[in-house]
Amino acid sequence: MPSLRAFECLLAAADLGSVTRAARHLHLSQPAISHQLAALEREAGTALLTRDRRGVRLTAAGRAALPEARRAVAAAGDAIRLARAVGQGVGGIVRVVCAQSLTVALLAPVLARWNLDRPDVVISLRESTDPESAFAMLEAGETDLLLFPDLGGAGFETTTVAEEEIVVALPAQHPLASRPAIRPRDLQGQPFVHFTPENRLGTWIESHLDDVDLRGPAVVRTAVTTHAPQLAAAGLGVTVVPVSAITAGFAGAVRPFEPRWKRRLVAITKTSRDPLAAQLVSDLRSTGLRVPTDIAQQLAPAEESSAELDPGL
Repeated sequence: MPSLRAFECLLAAADLGSVTRAARHLHLSQPAISHQLAALEREAGTALLTRDRRGVRLTAAGRAALPEARRAVAAAGDAIRLARAVGQGVGGIVRVVCAQSLTVALLAPVLARWNLDRPDVVISLRESTDPESAFAMLEAGETDLLLFPDLGGAGFETTTVAEEEIVVALPAQHPLASRPAIRPRDLQGQPFVHFTPENRLGTWIESHLDDVDLRGPAVVRTAVTTHAPQLAAAGLGVTVVPVSAITAGFAGAVRPFEPRWKRRLVAITKTSRDPLAAQLVSDLRSTGLRVPTDIAQQLAPAEESSAELDPGL
């Protein structure tokens, strides 16, 4: 297989019309250029250049080979430039699988800044409500980074990037909205906006509110985490969601639990992170979770309790 150096010699000789000028351009000796060209012609089994007193000219075979040789050299240069950009954290692709509710509150502010500061970096984003499938993708090398609540991902590199609260969302005029905080037992018997089985958040909430039957009073189920608080605000009932699922200008009420219920959000990668993934994790940590001001104000009056439920999905 001919080397890229041989193709470079062919291009230089063809473009400059002289082996001597090609040698000077490539900072090689004339015998070195001639050696590379002779090896290329042996590989092709035919002459690529004709030589006379005025210099060199391409043969028909040389003219046919020249465009592909030019593309090969350009592709090699592009490969090196891309590898260098990725190594320096200024170019390339980062494949991210993100828990559905975290896309806007956690990831979007960092992506907006990266679009300005790193225009040559592409973030390939996939939202998920199934952490098991996300872990399988990471294990198979189909993604570079997971953003999920702390699931205890043994065997992977895990970095805490933020903390978020689990809250109750309900209609603004609901009787429970008059309380500064809501106890888990207050939800018993309330019409409940729940999640479909494919959204594992519902299963996790049930496991941490095991003294409250949420399945019986479920009036509607949704697969989309951010739809649950909107359905609650529309008057269908109450729901339990991470605060990241509630957007600014929310029409309903948001109340914390008593005691406060929080969970860690983590970035999960293979043990060895490439520079882009490492930088993304660092920027997520420094930015944290964005909670809209009007939502934060509704949560602020309740007295903070040091007791927390176990983190999870």
